[in-house]
Amino acid sequence: MRQPLARPLLLSALLGVLLLLPAPSPAPPPLADRIDELLGRWEVDEAFWGIAVYDIDAQEMIFSRNAEQAFLPASNQKLITSATALDVLGSTHRYETMLHYNGTTEGAVMRGDLILDGSGDPTFGSTQVRGEDPLEVWSQRLADMGVERIEGRLIGDDDAFDDRPYPEGWTVNYITDQKGRYIGNSAGGLSYRDNVVPVRVQATSPGAPPTVAIQPEGVVSVNNRATTGSRWRGSTLQINRTFSTNQLVLTGSVARSYSGTLAVPISDPTLFTLRSFVKHLRDAGIETDLELVDVDDLEDRPNPGDPLFVEYSRPLAEIAAVVNKESNNFYAEQLFRTYGWGGSARGAARRSKSFLREADINTRKLLIHDGSGLSRKDLVTPQAMVKLLTHMNDHEEREAFLASLPRGGEANTTLDYRLNQITVRAKTGSLEFVRALSGYTERANGNRVAFSLLANNYTGPSYRISRTIDDIVRAVATTGPQ
Repeated sequence: MRQPLARPLLLSALLGVLLLLPAPSPAPPPLADRIDELLGRWEVDEAFWGIAVYDIDAQEMIFSRNAEQAFLPASNQKLITSATALDVLGSTHRYETMLHYNGTTEGAVMRGDLILDGSGDPTFGSTQVRGEDPLEVWSQRLADMGVERIEGRLIGDDDAFDDRPYPEGWTVNYITDQKGRYIGNSAGGLSYRDNVVPVRVQATSPGAPPTVAIQPEGVVSVNNRATTGSRWRGSTLQINRTFSTNQLVLTGSVARSYSGTLAVPISDPTLFTLRSFVKHLRDAGIETDLELVDVDDLEDRPNPGDPLFVEYSRPLAEIAAVVNKESNNFYAEQLFRTYGWGGSARGAARRSKSFLREADINTRKLLIHDGSGLSRKDLVTPQAMVKLLTHMNDHEEREAFLASLPRGGEANTTLDYRLNQITVRAKTGSLEFVRALSGYTERANGNRVAFSLLANNYTGPSYRISRTIDDIVRAVATTGPQ
């Protein structure tokens, strides 16, 4: 008669077991809700945001906000520059810098024209890549060949580029005053050592000016208004360069213990290269009596004569990696003019837009004035950026382009301390009131995603904008299809 109680007891036991089990986790919010939540945090929604997130495998835009509006891209501009360079020149392209000689040799004396012929190589003598200094190597080779004296003209051929070293839209402080951190180096068809001169400053006695040493001598003039302070630490030294000249003005003070070297951009890359070559020749024990000449100052182009030496750059794939991983402005500007028609910034802008149109990208709202993104006249749309990234995902130079982008957490790149646990390759961008990140990541289902996140005109702390950008990328990477 007690058998009917078995079923209620069984149900009660099952209910007890179910109550002991953990409650199922709530489903994550949709991607759009998650991004909206992040943009509402810390009042970062006061910024002007442009966002485009495109699922490459599903071929659909999974989130957009102001994606067709134009934004300042900052260094995201380098994505356009590097992609165009890879398309036009190819990843195996190498620059050539040649030393020609047209003259006579009598014993140990060379008489005639030495011609340095540049092609715009950003790596020639650059401190950004490891390798021997080509001017030093060439000087030693001449000495090893028995040359003891060179007389005549040393001519710099910089006609690979036009003679406009700065593009439109750069802030003058990029060039003249960055408190020791200059970011606007002049471009040049004949460039050497990143077109910066090392300025060594050494403290002296309190109240006296510090000593200033520049190599090679004569490439800049110095107006030393700085003083040596009485304190052991703490310096307020500034080195300003008068715009369009090679005059440096030192102000502020240095501590009694101060000894340092600052890299200052020069305004005449060709003359800087020629003077540097003379210094290396003399260091190699060769006497010189040379007139330094820019080829533009000659009525007739000289006969180049026989090539003595040729310096080849590293392949463009490695140069593009310096552009994007380190966000090197000088390399970007040199690349820009290299593929530009006429070796000019304007010709490069037209070439870039031509490439973008071939990729079926609407360029009507795009403004391109430089290759680095320093210009505050550059404008891009997030939609155009993701279309560029999608195009390069199927491009024949895909591997070189992807390899040029920093990975999340990659050391010695602009993502060194960011997104280190996310599968991401992306280019950063930063100017005053501008932060950007565009690149690739993967969704939870493995689909590849191209994204472009641009923030302009914010007034709050920049770190909050950057944190929000990173968190949006994390949300994209961890949120599956709804």
